[in-house]
Amino acid sequence: MSKRTSAKYKIDRRMGENIWGRAKSPVNRREYGPGQHGQRRKGKMSDFGTQLRAKQKLKGYYGDLTEKQFRRIYAEAERVKGDTGENLIGLLERRLDAVVYRAKFVPTIFAARQFVNHGHVEVNGQKVNIASYRVKEGDVVSIRERSRQLAIVLEAVQLPERDVPDYLEVDHNKMTASFVRIPALGDVPYAVQMEPNLVVEYYAKN
Repeated sequence: MSKRTSAKYKIDRRMGENIWGRAKSPVNRREYGPGQHGQRRKGKMSDFGTQLRAKQKLKGYYGDLTEKQFRRIYAEAERVKGDTGENLIGLLERRLDAVVYRAKFVPTIFAARQFVNHGHVEVNGQKVNIASYRVKEGDVVSIRERSRQLAIVLEAVQLPERDVPDYLEVDHNKMTASFVRIPALGDVPYAVQMEPNLVVEYYAKN
């Protein structure tokens, strides 16, 4: 399990947004940040601050990836032909833990990472326990037979607060998800606006 799991609600409060759209997010009750200085009036944010915030929000969304992990993914997005921001989103959505989360096999991205690491997931019939494993178009992600009746899975399938995106074909009876295509930014059902263009600007200057 990621050591950051216990701090996931702090990410929402730090950003001042309910970035996963969860009903229990503390931002639904108070929008100021955590800590004794959280209620201080915020001034106008600089361009650097806006770019940094966009990066932290996107990085936090995918389970609060480390800076090293996120920068590596960004560097790859930059090397691939096309728009770097769109490439970045596509690479993040191809992570196995992201696919497990999007398919509603588990309730949170943090749970998805743990679920994969504990060996509950297969890709094309083979067990994969690496959360950062990159899924390809046409791959079939499934929950192992012995794990399909786990309470976390049964509860996640019933969650009303998010839908399965159309770049996945999911069968909750068989507990399988086919990765149909790499999504563009507009295809990804973020609960709040993500701005990968600002992330690109951030790394271009830093």
